[in-house]
Amino acid sequence: MPDPAVSVIVAAYDAMPYLTRCVESVAGQTIGRDRLEVIVVNDGSTDGTAAELDRLERRYPDLLRVYHQENSGGPSAPRNLGLRHATGTFVFFLDADDHLGPEALERMVRMAEDNGTDVVLGKTVGVGGRVAPASMFRRNQPRTDVFSSRVYWTLNPMKLFRRELLERHGLRFPTDLAIGEDQLFVGAAYLHASGVSVVADHDCLYWVLREDEGNITRRLTGSEHRLRFLPRVVDQILEHVPPGPGRDHLAHRHLTVEVKEILADQLAFEPRAIQEKTLDRLAEAVEPLWHEGMDDRLSAMARLRLHLVRHRMLDELLELVEFERRIARTKTATPVLVDGGRALARYPYLRDPGRAIPDSCYDVTAQLGVRHHLTRAEVRGTTLRLAGHAHLHRVETRDVGTRLVLRERDSGVEYVLPVTHTATPGLGAEEDEGTFTYDLAGFEAAVDVATAAGGEPLGDGLWDISLAVGAQGLSKEVRIGSKRADGVSGEASTRVVATGEGLRAVTLYATRPHGNFTLDLGEVKHAVAPHVGMDPGVRWAVDAPTELELTGRCTLAEYPEGELKAVLVGSQGDTCDCPVRPVPGREGHFVVRIPVTVLAAGLWSGHLRLGPWRWPLPQLPETLPPAQWRRRGLPWHAEPAPAGSGDVALRVARTDLVGALVRRLA
Repeated sequence: MPDPAVSVIVAAYDAMPYLTRCVESVAGQTIGRDRLEVIVVNDGSTDGTAAELDRLERRYPDLLRVYHQENSGGPSAPRNLGLRHATGTFVFFLDADDHLGPEALERMVRMAEDNGTDVVLGKTVGVGGRVAPASMFRRNQPRTDVFSSRVYWTLNPMKLFRRELLERHGLRFPTDLAIGEDQLFVGAAYLHASGVSVVADHDCLYWVLREDEGNITRRLTGSEHRLRFLPRVVDQILEHVPPGPGRDHLAHRHLTVEVKEILADQLAFEPRAIQEKTLDRLAEAVEPLWHEGMDDRLSAMARLRLHLVRHRMLDELLELVEFERRIARTKTATPVLVDGGRALARYPYLRDPGRAIPDSCYDVTAQLGVRHHLTRAEVRGTTLRLAGHAHLHRVETRDVGTRLVLRERDSGVEYVLPVTHTATPGLGAEEDEGTFTYDLAGFEAAVDVATAAGGEPLGDGLWDISLAVGAQGLSKEVRIGSKRADGVSGEASTRVVATGEGLRAVTLYATRPHGNFTLDLGEVKHAVAPHVGMDPGVRWAVDAPTELELTGRCTLAEYPEGELKAVLVGSQGDTCDCPVRPVPGREGHFVVRIPVTVLAAGLWSGHLRLGPWRWPLPQLPETLPPAQWRRRGLPWHAEPAPAGSGDVALRVARTDLVGALVRRLA
C-alpha cells in the first residue's frame, strides 16, 4: 500500500470535549481517508481523553493510530513521537483543541505539489474569541519565502510540512521548553524550506479558544518561560541569516511581538526584584538584533519601548505598559506635538529633561493617517470640479496648505494645483471622543484640463488624482475617491469637449478595487467609439417623404451641440451636414434627417462624425422606394444605389420622363 499523502499529528492532553471534533474534522477531509493517516499521542491526560481516543481508534481502524505515554509537560515530546511514526509525504501538526475545514488538506497539498514548496500555510480563523494571525493571509501566495512575505509572523506549527525537509535537517521540537518550542521548529523549517506557499482563499484551520482558556500558552505565566526560548530564537537567526534586510525583517517580529508580550503579560505582574532581573535578561536577549537602522521599520511605540528596555528604565517601562493598556481600553488616539515639520506622539516622557529620550522614539509623522471624504467629483466641459474635506488625523487644521496633485501614471509627470479651503465646523466631534477638531478641512477645486499644465493643456494619459493634505507645516499625499458621498458616482463618465486644439475625449472614473479617481485624457482606457452607434433601419420620414430618417444612440455624458452629425459626400465632391437631434423621452437616443432635395445629382455616401471620430451609416435597403420631387419645375428622384457603392449609397438624379415612359411601355 502506498504511503499516505499526509500524516496528521495531534498531541493531546486533557483535550475533552474538543478532541472529538478535531479527529472528526480530519476524517472528513475531502482529500480522502486513503491518502491520510492520523497519529494522536495522549500525553498523560486525566480527563477522559484516553478513553475517547480508544473509541475513535475502533471507529477509524484504518485511519487512526493512538499512542499513550506519561505526561511530558508540553507538546514537544508527543509531537516528536508522532513525527517518528509518520510515513506521509507531508505532515500537519494539529492541536487537539482545534479543527480543520473540510478542504484544508486537499488545497494545501495541491498548493505544495503545484509549486514545489516545502511549507504551506492555510488560512486560520479564530473561534470563541481567539485572535488568529491575519497579515499573511491577505492573498494567495503560490511561492514565497520568509524574507519577502509576512509568513514569519505566524510561528505556530499548524502548517503543512514536507516530511523530507524535516528529516533532511533533523528538525524536532525542543523538549526542554514549556513554550516557544514551536518558534524554534517552525523558524528553522522556514529558513531551510525551498519555498513557502500560502492558501488564503479558504478557511483551513479553526483556532479555538477553550472555554476554560486552557490552551497551553494561556496556562503558563511568568516571564521565565519566554526568556528561556527568546535567546535561542535570536541565536538561530544570527546563525542562519547574515546581517542585512533579511535579518532585520525577522528581527522586527521579535522586537515587537515578543518584547511587548513579555512586558505587558509577565513583567508588569512580577515582584520588583524579579522585574529588574527580567528586564536585564530581556535587554541582553534583544541587543544582538537591534541597531539604529531598525528604527525605520518600527512604530514609534515599539521604538520607545525598545529604548526603555535597552536602557533598563524599569519604572518608565511600567508606566508605558499602563499607558498602552489605557489607550487600548479607551480606543482613543494619542495627541501629537507638531514641531519643525514632524509629528511627535505625546507618549509618556516626551521631551522630559530628566529622561532625555530622543524625539525619534516619538516620531509618528510617517504613521499619520489622512482622512478624506468627497462630496463632489464631476467634469463639465473641460473643467474638473472636486469638493469635500480632508485632514491629517490628530493634527488640527491650523495653517492649512492642502494642494491638488495630478500625476500621469506612466510618465510620472505631475502638476500641483491650488484648492480653496472651506470651513468644516464640528468635524471630528464624532471620533476620538472629540479630542481633535478639524474646522478648516474643507476644499474645493476647479481644474481646466485645457490650461492645467502651467497654462497649457494636460497631455494624453491617465492622470491619477491626489491631495497633498497639509496643516501646521506637515503634508501627506493621499489618492482620493475611496471615501465619497452616496451621490458621487465612480462609474466611468466619458465626454467629448471642445478645446482650442479641437475636440477631445475626457473620462473621469474610479479605479477598481480601491475606488480612487483618475482622469483619462485621450482614450487611454475609455474609447469614445463604443458610446455611439447607428440603428440598422433606414426609412423615409412619415411627415416628410423626401427626408431620409436614421436613428441611433449616444451614451456620451457630453458632447458639443451640433458636432455629432451625419456627413454625406457626393461624387462631385459636394458635402451635406445634418446634425442629430435627441429623441424626446428616450435618453441617449437620437434621430438624424437627410433632406435629399438639397443634394446635387450623383452618388452620395456618408458617415456619422463627431470631430475626428467616424461611424458608418447604414446602407439603404434595395427595397426602399424612390423619393420624388420637383426642382425648378422638373422632376427629380433619389433611390438606393447598387450594393457595394458605400455607406448610405444614395443616387440622386433628374428623372428622364421619356426614358421612363419607354421602359414602362416595353
